[in-house]
Amino acid sequence: HVQLVESGGGSVQAGGSLRLSCEVSGYPYSHKCLAWFRQAPGKQREGVAVISTRGKNTDYANVAKGRFAITYYDSKDTVYLQLDKLEPEDTGMYSCAALLSSSFTCTLSSNYNYWGQGTQVTV
Repeated sequence: HVQLVESGGGSVQAGGSLRLSCEVSGYPYSHKCLAWFRQAPGKQREGVAVISTRGKNTDYANVAKGRFAITYYDSKDTVYLQLDKLEPEDTGMYSCAALLSSSFTCTLSSNYNYWGQGTQVTV
């Protein structure tokens, strides 16, 4: 039974930082794509950042470049999203997602089939 559990959300002033975590359990394969998405009230969900657990290659949406950083730690099977220079427009529910993949690169447009419940970020 695959589970993704996010944590680390909260309220922060503009210009502040947060570090989100997503712990993966029950995943039967070691290689996967792990991504962060967000959804603001009244808006569609959008991809923020993605990482390949095999090659540690990353990709970011334009809104995240230069401000957010995604990392993955094999020993903890946990993916992190560091949020810096937060703006009110970054407010939303942040969710992590997983996809089985042995690729060295991953994309935000893939069909992720496992999702966490999300953690709220309010700026």
